[in-house]
Amino acid sequence: MTWHLGRLCAFDLETTGVDVEQDRIVTAAVIGLGGGEQTETHEWLADPGIEIPAEATAVHHITTEHAREHGTPAHEVVGHIAEELAARVRNGAPIVGHNVPYDLTLLDRECRRHGLSTLHDLLGDVPLQVLDTRVLDQQCLPYRKRPSETQGARQLITLAQVYDLPWDESAAHGCSYDALMSARVLYRIGTLAHMRRMDWPERIKHHRKAQLHHLGGLSLAELHAAQIEWAAAQAASLQEWFRKTDPAAVVDGSWPMKPLGDS
Repeated sequence: MTWHLGRLCAFDLETTGVDVEQDRIVTAAVIGLGGGEQTETHEWLADPGIEIPAEATAVHHITTEHAREHGTPAHEVVGHIAEELAARVRNGAPIVGHNVPYDLTLLDRECRRHGLSTLHDLLGDVPLQVLDTRVLDQQCLPYRKRPSETQGARQLITLAQVYDLPWDESAAHGCSYDALMSARVLYRIGTLAHMRRMDWPERIKHHRKAQLHHLGGLSLAELHAAQIEWAAAQAASLQEWFRKTDPAAVVDGSWPMKPLGDS
């Protein structure tokens, strides 16, 4: 069975900010889907134990007051997320998400903060396999301009548009919605990768240097390993671009998780 047709584990977090070393989980979704089986959704609301900044609330619409009143203590939520992910990976499902290093790194740091077993601890010798729609999309369709000044070329909403998926802005930035959308994008990428180029939709054919077919013959393990190299190369290219105006610019290419101790 090809990698996009088996059981998948969609994963997304909404948090107090964008610093993976310091910020906290507010909501999380782990969704088992595909492979001809019923969809199973697990979603959590945490009381992160700190104030949720207004900037974060503006994205996911969860206030500090709401999280304190309705959320489960953070250490319980963090443990449940790691255990649910580990169970699904042990059953052979790859973790699917968009810009996965953010979510996996923040989860790792939360586990350590609360003295819990990390995902890697729970997996032991079982290999972690990840499918990151951001990395895959950039590798497959490398040349794309920003749709607008406020919408990036590799945002999840942009990928939904490119791969002809409906987008509900009112539901976006909810963890379950974003997790499911990542899985749907992944399925479209996989379908195109295993399709004859002549049969691609015109909107895909028109992308310069489209190379989706490179993914077609890879196993999950091979695709995971390839993404490590692709993510590093993509980060290096972006860093080179930034350094045209900022010689000190650094873009981290770690994938699928930022190593502990990196600044």
